Amino acid sequence: MPKPPQFDLQPTLVGATITLLPLHADDFESLYEVASDPLLWEQHPDPSRYKRDIFAERYFAGALSCGSAFVVIHNESGDVIGSSRYYDWSPDKQEVAIGYTFLAREHWGGEINGELKKLMLDHAFRWARVVWFHIGKNNLRSRRAIEKIGGRFSHEEVYEMYGAKYDYVHYRIDSPQ
Repeated sequence: MPKPPQFDLQPTLVGATITLLPLHADDFESLYEVASDPLLWEQHPDPSRYKRDIFAERYFAGALSCGSAFVVIHNESGDVIGSSRYYDWSPDKQEVAIGYTFLAREHWGGEINGELKKLMLDHAFRWARVVWFHIGKNNLRSRRAIEKIGGRFSHEEVYEMYGAKYDYVHYRIDSPQ
């Protein structure tokens, strides 16, 4: 049996309103401009990510090195409005996670997050049977957004990051095929 093609973790994904482009080192300033808003991180387990040094160390460095992160570009304006990434790809289980997502506040509550997740889900389901979302337990805004696109609560888990323990909830979306 021929080996299936490898999951392309960092394609360019184009939608009606947004385009996801592979993240590059020179995206730091435009992405940090969005991330510097403290309200973006208010419900996040690491609420200090709006600080330049914390964002650089605890978000951007990992996003850059993972080889599966994106900048989200608003098609009409050409502006960077956020970021997301794939992670924890398991070819054996055919499972992947989508996360580390943030969007500029002016794009909260509208259709952008749904379009972002649809682009990423449609691409992921070419290889994956299950897509996971790991969300800080108290991040009600993100939990509602995932439920809005069909995410189903699965379980809770404690993660250790930067010397502290955080409660996370796991949601899943199964391939429609």
